[in-house]
Amino acid sequence: MGVFSRIREDVAAARTHDPAARSNTEVFLAYSGLHAVWTYRLTNRLWRHGLRLPARLLSQFSRFLTGIEIHPGATIGRRLFIDHGMGVVIGETAELGDDVMLYHAVTLGGTSRHGVARGEKRHPTLEDGVTVGAGAKVLGPITIGAWSTIGANAVVTKDAPPSSLLVGIPAQARPAKPETAEHARGGNLLP
Repeated sequence: MGVFSRIREDVAAARTHDPAARSNTEVFLAYSGLHAVWTYRLTNRLWRHGLRLPARLLSQFSRFLTGIEIHPGATIGRRLFIDHGMGVVIGETAELGDDVMLYHAVTLGGTSRHGVARGEKRHPTLEDGVTVGAGAKVLGPITIGAWSTIGANAVVTKDAPPSSLLVGIPAQARPAKPETAEHARGGNLLP
């Protein structure tokens, strides 16, 4: 997929997720979450080509501009939407599937002091369609199943099956109501 096609897809995803989005131009120019994701794509390419210092420097500059920190080593699928964004942190070994949505102050963090040099995955995996509420912390090498929703300010430290609702401190996974799961699958995604 080309750069311009990807940008159009990201803008369309933002408009789908955010009822306050008034125009494609507004989304393109004013949505810091998109700017952070677009910069991440460049830094990730640098990172994969062994240009680690330039990738980190550009990543930190993007953090300064957007308030969103995405490590260049993270793996992110298509149509990630970060709403409001300020304070979002995505760690180096985090993996995000397609159509993930994060609200402000979300942390996808590690729980180990050991580096990736030891081959250790330290950050969470969010499968396709996961939504993470404002202030939630998802910590460690855990997997959150597809189409799950993590409530605001939840602290998640254990795996969750697909279509779960995770709330509380520590978060407890429970099945989402069928109508909620169907709405998440059909209402928040692009065809």
